[in-house]
Amino acid sequence: MTQTPEVFHYGEDHLTAGIALSIAHGNTKGILTDKVRKEINRSASEVKAIADGDKAVYGINTGFGPLCTTQISKEETSTLQKNLLMSHAVGLGDPIRDVLAKLMMILKVHALAKGFSGVREETINRIIHHIDNDIIPLVPEQGSVGASGDLAPLSHLFLPLLGLGKVRVNGHFLDTKEWMKKENILPIELGAKEGLGLINGTQFIAAHAVLIVEKLQNVLTHADISGAMMVEGLLASVKPFSPELHEVRPYKGNRHVAAFINHLLNGSEVVHSHANCARVQDPYSLRCMPQVHGASRNAWLHVKEMLEIEINSVTDNPIVFSKDHTISGGNFHGQPMALPIDYACLAAAEVGNISDRRIYLSLEGDTPGVPKLLLKETGTNSGFMIPQYTTAALASENKGLCFPASADSIPTSLGQEDHVSMGSIGGRKALRVIENVEKIIGVEIFCAAQALDFHRPLKSSKIMAAIHNHVRSKIEHITKDGVMNETMETAIEMVKNKELITVASETAKKEGVTLETSFSDEFDRY
Repeated sequence: MTQTPEVFHYGEDHLTAGIALSIAHGNTKGILTDKVRKEINRSASEVKAIADGDKAVYGINTGFGPLCTTQISKEETSTLQKNLLMSHAVGLGDPIRDVLAKLMMILKVHALAKGFSGVREETINRIIHHIDNDIIPLVPEQGSVGASGDLAPLSHLFLPLLGLGKVRVNGHFLDTKEWMKKENILPIELGAKEGLGLINGTQFIAAHAVLIVEKLQNVLTHADISGAMMVEGLLASVKPFSPELHEVRPYKGNRHVAAFINHLLNGSEVVHSHANCARVQDPYSLRCMPQVHGASRNAWLHVKEMLEIEINSVTDNPIVFSKDHTISGGNFHGQPMALPIDYACLAAAEVGNISDRRIYLSLEGDTPGVPKLLLKETGTNSGFMIPQYTTAALASENKGLCFPASADSIPTSLGQEDHVSMGSIGGRKALRVIENVEKIIGVEIFCAAQALDFHRPLKSSKIMAAIHNHVRSKIEHITKDGVMNETMETAIEMVKNKELITVASETAKKEGVTLETSFSDEFDRY
């Protein structure tokens, strides 16, 4: 991840997935500068002038959606905005995880602080109070179709501003009114356009995409590490990772993966021990890692680049340029993120597919010195046969989740919103796929470490030896059957916690070797 600042200026600085996560985790402080406050107040005053006037401007003094031609009096403005939040808070299902709700607030503050939305400083300050003090609104996971913004989840996110809904405080949900009473905080009375400015936008989709960028990058790097361990464990050739091969088909992802795996394996006695063997070539799951992992890296790069545009944009409606210049357009439509999210989902699933194939290869017993099922004594012992059942099940589950959500559209709002993105659904299932792949990669590490043990006393490269030692510090070599699921979970936690990446990086620094490639700035940082 890119090094993050101690302070981030909402509405002014360039936001990245890494910075958004750093704010969410309390490592970076998000603030409003005087310059940004001035722009926020200017925009709010222009919206008030519109609301006080006679000219109909959508969402400021008119109804919403199919009621856009119904003009509202200035006396009814606040009621209109409050009703908007209440009527649109129709989400169902389990609450989204806290970090997603917090990211939604962070992304919304950054968008509102750009001064094109008319939301008052008082309202934005209250949202920042929620962020800074971990007061997390309850947001159901279902209900957004990803166009006209993520209306339902954003409505739930901001009900607490009105003293409605629930918030999680110190790990427990309670009624917002109860929390406000304890803290002596009063509800906010929304001004003109504020309800619309709060719930129009793509922050539910974008928050999911932030986690997709973080978690998929971690999965991709651990897949390269587990694949490299399988190269050693299954005595595969390193020729397919030769730089000249990838210079004649120069995709960034392919070249990065090939170079990274070469760095990981540099100096391995295991690799050099079979340099002159009779095997002509390896199965695709070993030989084509640069092409398959690399294609998924390219997909990750695309979603990262699209996300950075999205989270530095204004995505509500109408956009207020001045009191005389407002545009009711479609910046709230989730399609620009829905497509790359579906692409990332497929990219993640493919990494899981090829990892499962390497696990299967490791069980076949075709590698000299590596016994069938990765156990010397089978018959009464099943060895590592059944963990591959689990990875096969996970890979198959992912295939069912890969149908692109963005390929569907169901008209809503009496036909006014006649094409929707479904990016919210794509984001939810992409995270589910990635988390399944975390499990598959964890099982691959479990199997690869076992396979590598059988080549001792030959030494791995210094980096791979450190990685293997870390695995063995938590997981013993298996010699007979036992209950494996807890051991598998231990390996999966290593992936989730980014442990093997940390070990590789620290070892490279200690040994004075590099893991950097020509493309590390693009693929290792977000």
